[in-house]
Amino acid sequence: MSARTGQLRGSCLRRHVRSSLRSLSSPQQQRRLLNHFISKAPTSHPDEASPTTTENNGDNGAPSPRRFTLAVKDNIATTQSSLPTTCASPFLSTYHSPFEATIVTQLRARGAALVGKTNLDEFGMGSHSTHSAFGAVSQCPDNDSTPTTGQLSAGGSSGGSAVAVATGEADVALGTDTGGSVRLPAAYTGVVGFKPSYGMLSRHGVVPYANSLDTVGLLARSVGALRELVVDSGLWAEHDPKDPTSLSAAARRRCASGKQSYSYYYKQQNKQQEGESSSSSSTPNTLSLKGIKFGIPLEYNIAELDPGIRAAWSAAASHLQHLGARIVPVSLPSTRHALSAYYVIAPAEASSNLAKYDGVRYGLRAADNTTPTTQGENEGGVLYSTTRGLGFGDEVKRRILLGSYTLSSEAMDNYFVQAQKVRRLVRRDFDRVFALDNPLHEGEGAFDLSDLPETVGMENKFGPAEVDFLLCPTAPTVAPRLEDVGGEGKSAVDAYMNDVFTVPASLAGLPAVSVPVRVRGVTAEGTEGVGDMAGLQLIGQYWDDARLLAVAEAVAGSLETVEGR
Repeated sequence: MSARTGQLRGSCLRRHVRSSLRSLSSPQQQRRLLNHFISKAPTSHPDEASPTTTENNGDNGAPSPRRFTLAVKDNIATTQSSLPTTCASPFLSTYHSPFEATIVTQLRARGAALVGKTNLDEFGMGSHSTHSAFGAVSQCPDNDSTPTTGQLSAGGSSGGSAVAVATGEADVALGTDTGGSVRLPAAYTGVVGFKPSYGMLSRHGVVPYANSLDTVGLLARSVGALRELVVDSGLWAEHDPKDPTSLSAAARRRCASGKQSYSYYYKQQNKQQEGESSSSSSTPNTLSLKGIKFGIPLEYNIAELDPGIRAAWSAAASHLQHLGARIVPVSLPSTRHALSAYYVIAPAEASSNLAKYDGVRYGLRAADNTTPTTQGENEGGVLYSTTRGLGFGDEVKRRILLGSYTLSSEAMDNYFVQAQKVRRLVRRDFDRVFALDNPLHEGEGAFDLSDLPETVGMENKFGPAEVDFLLCPTAPTVAPRLEDVGGEGKSAVDAYMNDVFTVPASLAGLPAVSVPVRVRGVTAEGTEGVGDMAGLQLIGQYWDDARLLAVAEAVAGSLETVEGR
């Protein structure tokens, strides 16, 4: 190998990424300053046609006659030649999957037409979609399509999917939510982001980050669109034998038994079996909020919470109370440890998942090529370290190192094992405040009343009130300027703090949805001129997804009416 060949190795990777960006089908649609698509599908593609029969649809029922456009996060496998699966990493810049992700197949059977693969943080690791080999994703104030200054963070890691929905280039977008990667971008961009219960939607074909946390999520401009896809079309009921984390059909029926929110689907199934015609027009689309109990987690009112978001949270709670809902303060004592536990568990699982990228089996291969900085390292023939050094970005390397350390023999007991104990406490806290039992676990005992804050009132002599849903902010701040993300004086830990409200539900595997709310009036010092949209998060008990989406739709509709949106 010549010295010149070795010196050009790193630059070849960068040129390859730039070449991939230039291959986008339409520069006008791409809106390069937003950078939300990595690749786009041709305007007419035979594979994108919506199926009109039940062929290849098994027992899933007839596909929806409704057509809609679908953007797919680029860590979810697609088979079209124009849509590689890169995970926004040089490692997979030319990778074409031999199979399609189950969730993509399911949505195409329901009328989806793929429009492209969206940008993200490399391998889904980030909170602002800035750690991408294809450049950072941004959004613009007031959806200005030709911004010159003031681009805002789109959130991460599913920032590209959120922007694709916000700009109207996709009706629905797929993302992945490990610790808030769907809900946080939804809050920043003013769209709806839904993370279902763990094990509901298939992860087959999703490049894993942290297996025990990864969940396929969806984004749209309205809750109703997501409810129709997930609940009314029966997506929630479909087991995927290719995904070991997908709940079996029997477990799904058991989890849904006794929940009226799933009754519409069963009625439609019975009508089809009896040969009667069914119409989606009879789908219940309104829900009274009267009598529903919303819990306000006291531990979520942190000092770092933006005053404008705190005011919007308080105003929303007051509005729901005016509509007949009951607002109840609740305590989740283990929440303050959730973020620390997450950033032990997730990097540990990531370090294991990313071990396959070694230059032998997957992605790029450094072979014998070296650069002046790695030549000494490669004298011993170390292909592995050279390839990973060139193929991974800084944030991915940081999390691999963190995860490898926490799994080491000297640190596992003090970090990984303790984090798993915290995770169990977080799940126990949720189970104690919800009125519904967790169908996967036996009922937990009551709180030790001596551990509860004085501000939590007693419902009766047995303890505080149990609630139907939790209401809290999705993120502690509005969307920051892109130039301020990772700027001088900022550390990786500062970005991790954005997940403080989304991580607990992920650790417990609970369904959660972020609905947009406008922030008015005062904001935190130094945030003038940043986004004025935030997200309110609704969290439900495990497998109460159908009722959660119905309530979220009613909440979002009432907030839109009040705000005049």
